[in-house]
Amino acid sequence: MAHSATRRSQELESARISVLLLKFSIPAIVGMVVQATYNVVDRIFIGQAIGSLGIAAITVAFPVMLVLMAFGMLIGFGATALVSLRLGSRQKAEAERIFGNALVLLVGVFLALAGAGFLSLNPLLTALGASADVLPLARAYLRIILFGAVFQGVGFGLNNVIRGEGNPKVAMFTMLIGGLLNIVLDWLFIFGFGWGIEGAALATILAQAASAAWVLAYFFRGRSVLKLRVENLRLDWPICRMILAVGSPPFAMQLAASLLQAILNNQLSAYGGDLAISVMGIVYSVVMMSLMPIFGITQGAQPIIGFNYGARQFDRVKRALVLAIVAASSIALLGFILAMFLPTQLVLLFNRDDPALASLGPHAIRVCFLMLPVVGFQIVSANYFQAVGKPATSMFLSLSRQVLLLMPGLLIWPRFFGLDGVWMAIPISDLGSSLITGAWLLVELRRLDVKHLKENTGPNPGDAVTMTIELP
Repeated sequence: MAHSATRRSQELESARISVLLLKFSIPAIVGMVVQATYNVVDRIFIGQAIGSLGIAAITVAFPVMLVLMAFGMLIGFGATALVSLRLGSRQKAEAERIFGNALVLLVGVFLALAGAGFLSLNPLLTALGASADVLPLARAYLRIILFGAVFQGVGFGLNNVIRGEGNPKVAMFTMLIGGLLNIVLDWLFIFGFGWGIEGAALATILAQAASAAWVLAYFFRGRSVLKLRVENLRLDWPICRMILAVGSPPFAMQLAASLLQAILNNQLSAYGGDLAISVMGIVYSVVMMSLMPIFGITQGAQPIIGFNYGARQFDRVKRALVLAIVAASSIALLGFILAMFLPTQLVLLFNRDDPALASLGPHAIRVCFLMLPVVGFQIVSANYFQAVGKPATSMFLSLSRQVLLLMPGLLIWPRFFGLDGVWMAIPISDLGSSLITGAWLLVELRRLDVKHLKENTGPNPGDAVTMTIELP
């Protein structure tokens, strides 16, 4: 196993960036797309079996699921970034301590979240926009999801550590196992057994349990670079603080997404009722299927960028970043084209019998996707700063899209344009956040050039003059 770890380190440090990005991103893309199917397939099957109220129920419950994912990202992404940096600087023992603390944090935090959710189901769902018609369905769905929350935490959080130690294929299989099992069980429980929305939730938590079991088996069977050691299962506050600090940007982004979804649901309810919430559920599903490949690219690029930044190979860091931006932007452009030309077909995937849904849905998709081509650039660039251990910058850029621009937009634009104002707020915030991120990244790229020059020329007077001239 030591030979395997050395080989992976050498690969991250010296292999062609384009080859590495493909090797790490393709499994991550497959995994993230499969991960998206948990919620999307639930909506498709429930939409066909129950109708628009079923879609609205899952949409209303979705902010809670975003909170669960936020804590998975807080611990999982934070540990992954730190593990990549420690392995890059040849500190394996420290990486294993980070891994052990991450596991304990995941179990404890997710058990606490599930307990808190059970105690406040009805008022929570009402605050998230559930009407009297939607509330019973949303409650039935969410209580089962909370029962299996710890499986989601362990499976999702530790799977990112697997990717961080340089084994993206195993991470991909984790997602495939859960996603494919969820599809099979959804069909069996909803259409075969007639269990309705409870069947969709049960399928989800059983699939997440299978993913968690696969991840734990990977570490316990000794196939991993990092070893799970008993002495590392005691919480060490300095390590926990580092994990939480580095994982805070995606955590804050997901918490913002949850708050944003709550505001969105309430605005949709006020200006368009349950039908508008159902349409937004479809729009969000289509958006997630477009963005998940982009998230996969960012996850694939993270260990490459983090390792080479830790190894002070700044030219490789820059090449990995640029290639990731190009790939993500290409995927975003493809999603934009599909949304503009096939919006009706996308809506019909979720329900074929509701003419109101088929009428409003295509219009909403076209408006919401107007600025999708720039979103890939924004997501990759914001996550770059997390990969190199700059969580504050990453958090600001990640939140610029949802907190600084979209939340105010959702409160302002509907006052003038009604329901159309809700849809319009999304592309306006996409454009604004991309401009902010672009300006920040330009400064960072120039700094990388200076660091690369410093590493390759040494501190002599001539170099000092050159570096001074090139500073922004």
